[in-house]
Amino acid sequence: QVQLVESGGGLVQAGDSLRLSCVASGRTFSSYAMGWFRQVPGKEREFVAAISRSGGSRFYADSVKGRFTISRDNAKNTVYLQMNSLNPEDTAVYYCAANEFGTSRHSSPPDYDYWGQGTQVTVSS
Repeated sequence: QVQLVESGGGLVQAGDSLRLSCVASGRTFSSYAMGWFRQVPGKEREFVAAISRSGGSRFYADSVKGRFTISRDNAKNTVYLQMNSLNPEDTAVYYCAANEFGTSRHSSPPDYDYWGQGTQVTVSS
């Protein structure tokens, strides 16, 4: 069992940056590939980024490539999402998720075993 808690969301203006954090507790963090997803009301949960268990491999959605960076610190049981050049289309609830023994190529919600409660990111124009 893994518990995930996100933080770092907020209200920013277009062009600003935010860094989201997700702290994991429970079983060995390094056993899990980690992903970030986002969701807006009325739409399906959307893949944003994923990182392998070691952190050596990363995978991004086309919509965020070049603007967002996923990273992890296994010593701190934490995964991060650095978001730069934010635009209003990035407004959503952002969730982190854990995929036991997975890889960075897993980009579908059913691939993930555990989820955080989400953190709201709102980007004003």
